[in-house]
Formats: sequence, structure tokens, C-alpha cells
Amino acid sequence: EVQLVESGGGLVQPGGSLTLSCAASGFTFSSSDMKWVRQRPGKGLEWLFGISSGGVVSYFLDSVKGRFAISRDNAKNTMYLQLNDLKIEDTAMYYCQKGNDRGQGTQVTVSS
Repeated sequence: EVQLVESGGGLVQPGGSLTLSCAASGFTFSSSDMKWVRQRPGKGLEWLFGISSGGVVSYFLDSVKGRFAISRDNAKNTMYLQLNDLKIEDTAMYYCQKGNDRGQGTQVTVSS
């Protein structure tokens, strides 16, 4: 059974930073392509970044390019999302995803 557990969210001021983690289990993480997605209040899911099993990064959302970064540690079965220069509009539930499977998410709230 695929299990994805996100952590690292919280309340941060505009301009601040957070590092989100996604702990994966129940499948061969090192062979799996992964994604970070988010859902802002009242909005649909937005794809942010994808990362292949070999670490090749794809980005999907211009508004986070240059501010966010995706990475993975296959030895730890963990994927990360570094969030820098956070803006109020980045407030959202952030999820990691493998195929159609998503974790429970971690809430990021950006507020002054």
C-alpha cells in the first residue's frame, strides 16, 4: 500500500522559508516519479514540480519557479520541497503525489 506522509508546514511571515518533507513507503520509491502539488483555499489542485526517479526536475507553475525547489533522497525514501520567499498567495495545503496517490497534506500559511 502506497503511503505518503507530508510534514514541515506551518505559519510563516511573507518572505520566510519552509522545508516540506514527504516520507514514502509501501512502494519502490527510488524507481518512482513523484510530484508536489498544492491546493489553495477555494481553488483546484495545482501541480508545482515533478521529479523523476533519477532526479530530473520538471516544473509546472511559473509563479513558484526560482522560489521553490524540489529534491529527493532515495536512500531515505523522502522527497523535499524547499519554499523560499513565501508570499501570501502561497497559502495552501501541500501534497506529495505518486501517480494518483496523495498524502494527507501539510498546511502552509503565509501571513503577517
